[in-house]
Amino acid sequence: MIDKVLGLELGAEDYLTKPFDNRELIARIKVVLRRYDNHDPHKSGEDKPMQLGELAFDLDTKVVLKNGTPVSLTAKEFKILETLFVFEFVEDLSYFYVMMDQIRYILFAGAAGFLILITLASLFIARNTTKPIQYLLGATEKFSKQQFQQVKLNRKDELGMLAAGLNQMGIQLNEYIQHQKQFVSNVSHELKTPLAAIRGFSQYLYEGENKDKDLQKIYAHLVNESDRLTLLINELLLLARFDKAGSDEMGKEKTDLSGLTESVAAEMRSKAEDKGILLDIKPGKPLFAFVNPTLMSHAVANIIDNAIKYSHAGKRVRIETFIRQETGVIQIRDEGVGIREEEIARVQERFYRAENAHVAKGSGLGLSICKEIVEKFDGKLEMESEVGVGTTVSILLPLA
Repeated sequence: MIDKVLGLELGAEDYLTKPFDNRELIARIKVVLRRYDNHDPHKSGEDKPMQLGELAFDLDTKVVLKNGTPVSLTAKEFKILETLFVFEFVEDLSYFYVMMDQIRYILFAGAAGFLILITLASLFIARNTTKPIQYLLGATEKFSKQQFQQVKLNRKDELGMLAAGLNQMGIQLNEYIQHQKQFVSNVSHELKTPLAAIRGFSQYLYEGENKDKDLQKIYAHLVNESDRLTLLINELLLLARFDKAGSDEMGKEKTDLSGLTESVAAEMRSKAEDKGILLDIKPGKPLFAFVNPTLMSHAVANIIDNAIKYSHAGKRVRIETFIRQETGVIQIRDEGVGIREEEIARVQERFYRAENAHVAKGSGLGLSICKEIVEKFDGKLEMESEVGVGTTVSILLPLA
């Protein structure tokens, strides 16, 4: 091996026996370079460094220069660089760089395609997951409004089991509520006749007693309590009617809400004046909606009556109608005792009365009846209140 290298470096043309290592190969390359460059090592006394781009490489001194500046390399790094120089001198490696560029392009394109595929797959999975969840949320929201319908998902996973559980719960709740409503309706019908008799006899005793004042007070109390119970039963029967009838059975007709509100408020003015309350009526331009005029008049009168009952003398009740985002609005605002924020939603439930409602008599059904009436005509009842400041009740109805 040493003789071969020495012979080549001293000027031998070339001979080849296998195997040979890198130094032998580099020596052969130098012979080829001398042949083409007319290089004579006996004249110069040393070999020229091999040049590759900005790098100069000298095997004898093991020095690497970049633009004339020495580069510090370890023995292992020098060995790797030596091998690369060998390949560069033996054969043009431009195809290798082209191939690497192509591989890099393929990798980038593959990565981009993979990201797009992952994104589309994530969107597909998210849609298939969130869609049934939204369906179940919508079902529970309808349950909260006592709008029971079948809940069904054609799935055998946890969501399918949840849908089956919700469906079973909805069936049981619906049966319970219907039984409760039927019971209240039946009891109300059964009590109506004997209560009318009690009221009649109480009125007869009250009018016939002129001597004993204490006894007359007792009879008067019986008459008042009979009237209160009669009103309660009539309200229960009205609610039972709402439960059984659909919106198409409510006798809807195109009605001017402004005119209806003004007429009801005018009838309530004397009651407000008796309590020293100013009724401020500001009807707007005509607002037409499809409602039952009698039922809607009952709802408006009930809200105005509450505003009067729960306001003190010297206060004001403001009544106005207007349009808000293509919706007709009847708004009643008082300066009464107000309702706590956590009770606003509950005062619309049947038989519920706020803690400060003791200032006036009531059955706890008034607002729930108003809510039932408004919702039968695709409307909405909104309430805002603050204790000690007052309450604002708004009836929102779609315009005709």
